Amino acid sequence: MSTTQSEPKPPFPPQTQDKPGLDSAMSPRPKHTAPLYKGSGKLKDKVALITGGDSGIGAAVAVLFAREGADVAIVFTPAEQSDAEHVRGHVQDEGRRCLLIPGDVKDPAFCDRAVERTVQEFGKLDLLVNNAAIMSKRKSLEEVTDDALDETFRTNIFGYFYMARAALRRMAAGAAIVNTGSVAGMEGPGTLPDYAATKGAIHAFTKSLASSLVERQIRVNCVAPGPVWTPLNASERDPADMAKYGASTPMGRPGQPEEIAPAYVFFASEADSSFISGEVLALYGGKTMAG
Repeated sequence: MSTTQSEPKPPFPPQTQDKPGLDSAMSPRPKHTAPLYKGSGKLKDKVALITGGDSGIGAAVAVLFAREGADVAIVFTPAEQSDAEHVRGHVQDEGRRCLLIPGDVKDPAFCDRAVERTVQEFGKLDLLVNNAAIMSKRKSLEEVTDDALDETFRTNIFGYFYMARAALRRMAAGAAIVNTGSVAGMEGPGTLPDYAATKGAIHAFTKSLASSLVERQIRVNCVAPGPVWTPLNASERDPADMAKYGASTPMGRPGQPEEIAPAYVFFASEADSSFISGEVLALYGGKTMAG
């Protein structure tokens, strides 16, 4: 097997989707299985709950967590059931159990139930990955309606608060939370005012929560990807934009979910990152984001 990873590059077939979008409807389908990644038991017998685990980055995280020995519960919306079942098959192929929990992270009561269902099924909760998100491009701030602003914040940051709050009731020393931020929260693209604001909030939330949990020995970190080939992006861009998506990165292409997921393993694993908490790691295909 080659030791050089070969990933798709633009031009891609022009395409778009209705929200929330499906991995199965993308061409090429986002890559989740990371054939070059070899598990070594870093998460052996851990239990992970992943929001947005049905597609894109969350799906790849579920697969690699399973490869490292974790059982996985994934949260998704009912419209994404088919993708969720696909991911469950991959997790089971890795020899681990997978619980599917459809619902809406905007609802705090649902978040409480998702955590309790995970603990009932697997007996504990060691890892939380906050990853569910929505995104809409805007021509101007005036286009952001009150309802749209409410939905974006309730999904992208309120949902993170709700899930973390529920999870912490069940987490013990040695647990870890990994949030999904975005380089949009660092750069502030003019076409994504509400989305970028939520991602900046996630970065700050990560640092604040990490500080508050040091004495409980629970680590909190954040992965902030740049362009990644996912339904989140396909459902918000027109076909011409998707045909050239990611071409502006130094590597000339978008990342694939399987390239982003190892960063989540790193932050989840005590063996890799026991001295790291409150970090926001940018992954941008060769573009340096560090200060």
